[in-house]
This record gives sequence, C-alpha cells and structure tokens, in this order.
Amino acid sequence: MLSLHTSSSPTLPFHHSTFQPKACVHAVSSSFLSHRNVKSLWASFGHSSFSSITAKAASVEANASTVSLHTAESDVLKALSQIIDPDFGTDIVSCGFVKDLLVNEAVGEVSFRLELTTPACPIKDMFEQKANEVVAALPWVRKVNVTMSAQPAKPMFAGALPMGLQTISNIIAVSSCKGGVGKSTVAVNLAFTLAGMGARVGLFDADVYGPSLPTMVSPENRLLEMNPEKNTIIPTDYLGVKLVSFGFAGQGRAIMRGPMVSGVINQLLTTTEWGELDYLVVDMPPGTGDIQLTLCQVVPLTAAVIVTTPQKLAFIDVAKGVRMFSKLKVPCIAVVENMCHFDADGKRYYPFGRGSGSQVVQQFGIPHLFDLPIRPSLSASGDSGVPEVVADPQGEIASTFQDLGVCVVQQCAKIRQQVSTAVTYDRTIKVIKVKVPASDEEFYLHPATVRRNDQSAQSVDEWTGEQKLQYTDIPEDIEPEEIRPMGNYAVSITWPDGFSQIAPYDQLQEMERLVDVPQLTPA
Repeated sequence: MLSLHTSSSPTLPFHHSTFQPKACVHAVSSSFLSHRNVKSLWASFGHSSFSSITAKAASVEANASTVSLHTAESDVLKALSQIIDPDFGTDIVSCGFVKDLLVNEAVGEVSFRLELTTPACPIKDMFEQKANEVVAALPWVRKVNVTMSAQPAKPMFAGALPMGLQTISNIIAVSSCKGGVGKSTVAVNLAFTLAGMGARVGLFDADVYGPSLPTMVSPENRLLEMNPEKNTIIPTDYLGVKLVSFGFAGQGRAIMRGPMVSGVINQLLTTTEWGELDYLVVDMPPGTGDIQLTLCQVVPLTAAVIVTTPQKLAFIDVAKGVRMFSKLKVPCIAVVENMCHFDADGKRYYPFGRGSGSQVVQQFGIPHLFDLPIRPSLSASGDSGVPEVVADPQGEIASTFQDLGVCVVQQCAKIRQQVSTAVTYDRTIKVIKVKVPASDEEFYLHPATVRRNDQSAQSVDEWTGEQKLQYTDIPEDIEPEEIRPMGNYAVSITWPDGFSQIAPYDQLQEMERLVDVPQLTPA
C-alpha cells in the first residue's frame, strides 16, 4: 500500500488575477467609465455576485491544484514502475516498496521511501540509484530525496508462536545429517556474512551433545544470563550477532537421553530474548531422529542449507536429511560441498572424489551449489574463535560465503512472497485462488467446499472418523474473513462463525476444483 501525503500547492497553469472581479472592473473603467460610474456599476454588480465569483475561483483553483498534484504523483509512480525486482519479476511499485510519497511540484521536489523486504538486500544500492535516476528524469523535478528502509521483522507463520520467536523474519536451518562435514563452519560463517550485509542476525547451536559455538567464536561474555523478571534467556553477543549454545550454559557437553535433550533445545530456542531478527541461523545437530524432527516441527523454518562432502557415504546421509525436510515442507535452497579440492603446483586436486554435491542438486532439484576448498586458514579460524569471513573479508572463502549469503537472502524473499500469495480470496468472483509454492499450477476452489472439507476434531470424530460437520451446515454463499499463511505447508482461514480452519496445501490440492471461472475484463 502506498502512503500518499498532500504537500504545498503546486504552480497552476493560470494566474489568480484571471478570476478577480476588481481586475475586471479596472479594465472596463480605464476604457470609458468615470469614477462615479464605476461606483454605480460596482453597486449594481452586488456583493453577493462578487462572493460567488470568488468562491468559484477558489474552487477551480483547489481542483486544479488537486489534479496537478495527482498528476505529479502518477508521473513519479509511473517512473518508478520501470524498476523491476529481479527476484519477484515485478516492478517495485506493484511490490509495495514505495512508501511516504511527497510531491512539491512548486519547487520541483520529490521525497519517498523504499521499504525493502530485508536490510540485507544485495541490490539495495542499485534500487536507490535507479530510483534517483528515473524520477530526476521527469522534466519538472529538480530534487529527489530517497530513503532506504526494510520491513519490520515478522514471522511467516500465522499461528501462535513462543514469545522469543515472534519477531524473527526468517529461520534458516544449516544441516548435514552427518557429523564432521563442516556444518558448523558453514553455519557460523553464513551468520556473520549475513550480518556483514546489514541484517540483524542470531545464531543458535542446536547440538547439545557436542556444541561447537564456544570454540568457533570469542564473545566477551561466555555465559548465558537469565532475566529473572521474565524468566527468559539473554543471549550473548559477538560482533553484533546474537549467540545461544548449550556450551554457554556452563554445563559443558550434555549427557542425557533424547527426550530430555529435545526439551533443553526447545527451552534454549523459544525462551531466548532474540529481539527483532531478520535471520536466525540454526546449526542443526547431525542425524534425522527425534531431536531434528522436534526442531523442525516446533520452529517455523523458512528454508534449509545442506552441507555435504564429495564422498558417496556423505551423499547417502545427506539424502535422508533432504527427504526429511521435504516431508516437513521446508524447502532446501542451497547445497554447500565442503573440502572439495585444493590447489598445488598449478594443478587442482580432488582427494575425496567429485560429484556428491552436484548429485544432491540434480536428484532433489536444489537450485544452487557452492564449493568450498580445503584451506588450512578455514580450519584454523574455526579453532581461533574468529570466523574466516571476519578474519579475511576479502579472501576467496569470504567471496564464496558472500555468494551463499546473497542466495539465502534472495531465496527467502521469494519463499515469503510465494507463501503470502499462495492462497487468496477474490471477492469479485467469490473464489479462493490457490497457487502452491514451488508449483506453477493455479486453481480455484469454492469457499463452501473448503469449509466442508475441514479435517479438524470439530468436523471429524478423531476416534471413529465419523463426519460431524454436515453438508447442509455450511451455507453456499459463505465467504472467508481472513486467510493467513502458516509457514510453508498450510494456511489459516477464519470464517464468519469465528472458526479458524487449518488447511494444508496438500489437502487443498485434493479438493474438488472449480472450472470455467469467469475472469473479469479490465475496464
């Protein structure tokens, strides 16, 4: 939505004197009337007539001012609509990026704000430059003021979230499902890369059995603190990145059974005062057991980054992890193949073979692959407490992580855009439009059909499977009041009777669809 504000009145295409009665009388008297005749004419002309003409003049002037202002604002928006967001494939006006537009045509000044989806947008400088150029090209514009900002942090999940997760925009899982492949190295360097791009970032070490974070970073305060009033955890901080790890709890490594570990991870993650974050990077523990499933189900993950090595054995375990994320409707957006090669004597060597990363990409359709070489500096930085992207921000490793960071930012923005528009209600033709994320298929459903197919305990008996909600209980003309996304797998639909229906995408795809839906032709 654009927020348009009226500024001072712009210059009009005519002069005020054109509508002034005094000027008209003066013109007549200078030609053939005497001073006395002028007074007589003025008396006969009447004060009421003068007031009427003055009011009409003011009305015409105000209308012309409004028309001129609206024309100027339209010119600005039309110019800005030339700028296309490469991720969404839509112009920045349609994306809703243009905010607080102010036009002062009298002095030729235009001010507006571009509110992007994330402060880490890799092309924000290009947006700012192009916006200045296209608006300054308007013939009447003399000065352009562009302010850059980002949308407030808010989760993609519409349901009730723990307090600590309610102001986090994107949660990224870094997973390998196999130990020793460099997953923690990727998670730490990715987090600090995103922070270097301007984002507000947190890093959660979910490996209770072998926490890596205390070794890989060196915060001044190496112990987590409790807020006694709120009974919450205050994260520690290193170079602007908020950190939480069981290793900072003063307990060392955990020796406990799985259910207890799941509870500890849940408590650490959901009761921490993360504050507003653009990205929370979760360093997942290896495996696909209870701990991993609990994390994926409790936390509304936006996407996952998969880490592997070239060996065939690593691919087998990584494939299990990708399938787990697929079942939980968490899109895998990138594969990082670690320890790929090293260069010596002018040649490149592949000591562990080749192809595991590309095999994951090809078999599971993951769009991006990043290679990390064998570098002593990368290993040493993990032991020194200073991430490689911080120690050598201009190096080859940092460049690779910069590319990975850009990929994560762009893919998360796309996912959020797809999810926000996946299920919508068109009030003009009274249908629910469905376009499932990661699918090009679009179809239409009748609102009553969606409501009648609810599978919750209020509509279907959980023990017998008997249908409690009857066909005639739902009127044919029922319309949803609100549709909100619930992560990557479902939407929450609020109906006029107050019922909130959770509708998974898989369930919507199986419902009876509408055909021959009338399409409105633009006027």
